[in-house]
Order: sequence, then C-alpha cells, then structure tokens
Amino acid sequence: MTSALLQTSNLPFGIDEHTVFRSLFVAYPDALLLVDQVGSIVLANPSAAHLLGYSVEELASLNVDTLVPDSIRPRHASYREAYGQAPRARPMGTQMELVAKCKDGSEVIVEIALSPLQDHGLPFVVVAVRGIGAYPRVKQALRRARYSEHLAQLGRLAVDARDPQVLLDHLPAMAVEALQVDAGTVFVLERNLLEFRIAGGVGLVDGEAVGQRVPNVAETPPGFVFLQACPVTVEDYRSETRFGVPHAYLDGGLISALAVPLVERGRMIGVLSVGARCQRHFGEDEVGFLESLANLLATSLQRALTEEALNHAQRLESVGQLTGGIAHDFNNLLTVILGNLQVLEELPTLTHDSYGQQLVAAATRASKRGAELTGKLLAFSRRQVLQPRPVDVGELLHALSDMLRRTLDQRIRIHVSINVVCPPVLADPSQLESALLNIAINARDAMPKGGALRFRAELRSALPVELRNEVDDLGTPNRSFVAISIFDTGSGMPNEVKERAFEPFFTTKEAGRGTGLGLSTVYGFVKQSKGALTIDSTMGVGTVVTLYLPVAQSDTSASVSESGTRQVLPDGLRVLLVEDDSEVRSVVRIFLEAMGCKVAAETSGEQALLALDADSVFDLLLTDIALGAGLRGTQLATQAQLRFPQMAVLLMSGFSSELLDADRSSPPHWHLLRKPFTRDELLQAIIRVVNSP
Repeated sequence: MTSALLQTSNLPFGIDEHTVFRSLFVAYPDALLLVDQVGSIVLANPSAAHLLGYSVEELASLNVDTLVPDSIRPRHASYREAYGQAPRARPMGTQMELVAKCKDGSEVIVEIALSPLQDHGLPFVVVAVRGIGAYPRVKQALRRARYSEHLAQLGRLAVDARDPQVLLDHLPAMAVEALQVDAGTVFVLERNLLEFRIAGGVGLVDGEAVGQRVPNVAETPPGFVFLQACPVTVEDYRSETRFGVPHAYLDGGLISALAVPLVERGRMIGVLSVGARCQRHFGEDEVGFLESLANLLATSLQRALTEEALNHAQRLESVGQLTGGIAHDFNNLLTVILGNLQVLEELPTLTHDSYGQQLVAAATRASKRGAELTGKLLAFSRRQVLQPRPVDVGELLHALSDMLRRTLDQRIRIHVSINVVCPPVLADPSQLESALLNIAINARDAMPKGGALRFRAELRSALPVELRNEVDDLGTPNRSFVAISIFDTGSGMPNEVKERAFEPFFTTKEAGRGTGLGLSTVYGFVKQSKGALTIDSTMGVGTVVTLYLPVAQSDTSASVSESGTRQVLPDGLRVLLVEDDSEVRSVVRIFLEAMGCKVAAETSGEQALLALDADSVFDLLLTDIALGAGLRGTQLATQAQLRFPQMAVLLMSGFSSELLDADRSSPPHWHLLRKPFTRDELLQAIIRVVNSP
C-alpha cells in the first residue's frame, strides 16, 4: 500500500509503519470497522466489540446491516448502495441514523463517520462509530426526554381518567421508572389536617400499606415536608437529623430520597416522595420533574373534589327546587287537613265525644309533624324566610343548655354566663337556636373524650373595628350588638381550616359525617340578620365562635308586645280571598267567616280584578302567590293597590322561595303568611296587616 503519508513518514529506525497503523487501529478509542463494497465487515477493533457487545471475531463475520435497527434497515441498505457508487468522506452524524443495534438487541446512541479508501487503491470504507450516550449533555437530554415522555403519559391518563384513584395507582410507578429509583409514595393530607393517608405507592417498605395513616407532625417525613412547604432531598437516611427516620426505611435499605409537596391554589394537600437504595444526587431536573408530577396530580385531585362539590351543589339545588314544589302541594294539603280538623274539633256533635276528640287531636299532631318535616326540607335547601323579632338571649341559652345536657355526652360540662345588662336581640328565634345548636354539635365532635362547652352573652356598644365593614346595614352610629360566644376545649383548628370554616361544603369530618353546610348556614343567617361572625381557634386548646347580633330597638319590642293586647280584628272586615285550590279556598273562607269577616272568594287573579270594580269596597286582599297560569298574587296585589291604595295586602304561599322573592320585592306594608297555618295564625296575621300604618 502506497500513500503520501507513508512516503513522508519520519518514524524512528526499526519501527515498521504497518505495525504502527495496526496498533493505532487496535488502540483507537472509537469503534472502527473496515467494510467492503458489499457491506461485509473485514476488520473490527476492540472498541467496536466493547461498544456493540460482540467479540472482534464475531464482528468480522457480520454484514454492517446487522448493526442497523430493524426499523431503518431497508432504508439503510439503499443508502449504502448509493454511497458505494460515489463514496466520499462524511463527518460524524451527517445524514445518518445515530442509533446502532447491539448484540443483545439494545440500541446505543452514536455518531458515525465514513472514510472511503478507494483513493488509496483499497476497496474498503472505514466506519468510525462513537458512542455518545455517556456524554453529560446527552445523558441530560435523555433524562429530560424520558421525564417529558412520562409527564405526557400522565397527562393523557389525567384527561382520560375521571377517577383520581387511577392516577394515584399509576403515578408512583411512573415516578420510579422515570427517576430509576426503588420506591414511590403519595401521601394525601386528610381533611382534619392532622394526618396523611398513603393513597398510592410502589416499593413500599414493611409496615407501609395503601390506606395507612401517618401523623402530620414535623417528626415524620411527610410532616417535615408539609412544615417546609418546599422540596426536600435526603442524601443519606442513615445520617438524617432533621426528622425521625422510620426504622422500616433503614431496614428496607433506603438511602436517599426526594419529596415535594402537592400544592393546589396555594394550599398544600399532600406529599409525593421517591426513595432509592443507593446514594443518589437529585438535581434540578429531578426536582422539576417530580414537582411537575405533583402539580398534575394535585390539579387532578382538586378537579375531582371540585366536580364532587359542584355535583353536590347541583344536587342541593335540585333538592331545593324539588322540595319547593313538593312543599307547595304538601302545604296546601296540610292547610286543608289542619283547617278541617280544627273545624271538626269545634262541631257540637264532637264537643262531648272524648274518643272523637282524641282522634282529631292525634290527626292534628300528625299534621303538625308533617308541617315540621316540610320546614326541615326547606331548611335543608336554604329557602327559609327569616321572621325576626326580639329574642331574650338569656332565656334561649338556658333552654338550649338544658336540652344539650340531656342529649350530649355526659363528659361534656356545659356552662352559661349572661351579662347583667343583656338586652334582647332582633333575630329569627328558631334560626338562632338552630345556629347555636349547629355550633354546639361541632364543639361536641371536637371533644370526643369530653371537655367543657361554655355559652356567654354580653352587650357590646359597637362591633370590633375589623368587622364593621362586613355588616350590610349598620344603621345609626350608636347601634349596639349582643355578642354570643360559644367556647369549647376541643382539638382546635389550624389556620388553614379556620380560614375555610364558613365555606359551603368544606368539612374536616369523615365522609358521610358532615355536609359542610352547618357553619356556612350559620354565617348566612347572621349576615342576613345584619350581624357579624368571628371564629378563633388554637390547636390543642379549643375554639371560640362569636355571633354579633343587633340589639332589638325598644319601639320594636313595644309594638310586638302591644300587638297581642290592644289590636283586634275590626268587625265586618271586608276580605277579597283569591285562591286557586278549591279545598284550601273553602277552609280559609270558613276561617274568615268564623272571624266575622265578609268574604268574596275568587279562583284567579283575573277574576279578582273584575271583582275590584268601582262599586266594590274591600279592606283586605288575601291572595295566594301562585294562582295557576294567569296573574300571580304579587302582580294582582300591585294592580289592586293602584286602584285602592288603602286596601291592606296579605300574601300566602306554600312555596318558601316565593315568599323569599316576595319578601325582597314587596312593599314593607305587605305581609306574608306561610302555609300551612291555623285559624289563630291567620287571625294574628290579619290583625297585624290591617292595623299597620
């Protein structure tokens, strides 16, 4: 073989050029293959054997196509044929597939250069193959590509799977595979914020299992992450001093770890952790990848919770609409039943019939229980109308505490403290009692082993400064409030729970034990009563909930007290009764005539307007709100008062939602009466409305 290189060599005497080039071929760090015109490998150096997993002798018996991945082999054969017709030097990687197939079927990323020897009179091509998989930049690129692929897989799974448990089952395995570690665990924070639940995991150590609880304290690994609220790396569990390392971790051979918080909308809801049985350095790429997994999981979990809350809200709204419709029909039926029972009770033939009176009384009690049931359904759907009046707080608290002593755990001690100067508040007494009962039940649940429950009421000349902007109508600057505080010595609340305590559907109780509507309805009641509400809590000490309700004005108390004594129903009151239900109309007419009223009854708003001609004179319009397909009772009342401004208006309905709407939009001198009602309740309502200014 002759060449310019050989002709100009200055090798020391005695050293053979062929020996030098043979040694260079053998010692060269890149893989070198000498390939003939048909692609057969003629020579291979040890570096090629090491890179591709063959012996030098095995390589020398192969065709170069064997080293090409199956997917591109046909294309490579055509390329090699075209190259053989016009061979030329090609640098590393240019227009070449940069993957070589090893003997075991695996693939290695490479750079390839071609050097034809035809110009030197030899029918060969030197193929230089350099494995670049070990390059730091290539390793980093491969890692990032692997991480991106796993993130994409999890993203597709998150879109397709509506059940978050599917993600909880798959995510730990994805994290372990992508990071090439040995264990992965998802800790989900329970609603009480006091413990974590292992919601998913692979490679769990002895003593760990899906569903197991772990305390949320700084001494536990997830508790420490929760406290730090940022990624935490562990170089070596054997020398870790920041928190207590479970013995099972050490016994299971875990050495290093990486954990990141699950955060959704700034709120921490869990921890994602991986562990390895070797010394591992978790860099920025690993932290970023695990945080991306955690964010995707947190978003999916929150989406599931949001969908559940939305479904819950929609169910409640549906229940509200359904109960409103049921209540209307049911309350009409109860009005007829109670009214006829009252008429039946006073019949002369039953006056001295004790057995008949017992039957009537039993039916009346059952009907009233039916009315109470309807009220509870409406309270559940939050469609109640508040009926505020002066309430003696001391009397209410003492009565409530007596009831609680009989019903709560005997280990709970109940105390009541009423300030000497504590005037009545202006509120709906039944709703106030319900609100206090809600708070007391929450306090009981926070004291499973007993404790102290204390009620205190005292006069405040004004609201605390921080609450003054929250009250819808402060009235006069000197308006006073009564502060009703409920203290317990329970477990207390962390700040995260306290801040969300009044949110609808938020609860720290186990599934099935709370709707999350208790405190939110208390808040709504207090706000609607033009008051304010605060909550203060300390972990391990207890909770204080304080209701600020406006003091009842003295003139309100006087009018209420006087209404039952001085004001009476005028003789011969002329009433226009409008009710589309014939049986209800009949019962109400009987009531009115028994009161001495002169009654004209109509079935629709249109007929009532015809009755209101220039010659007709009525003192009171008593109309149902829902009057079939025609005019509504509120529309009828508006048109009637345009003609006769002095005529009083009393609206009645079995729909609480209708009463709510009427309460918001009606003039203050219109009055509302909820069905079912007794004759006495109708009488008192008429007395109020006809004696109003």
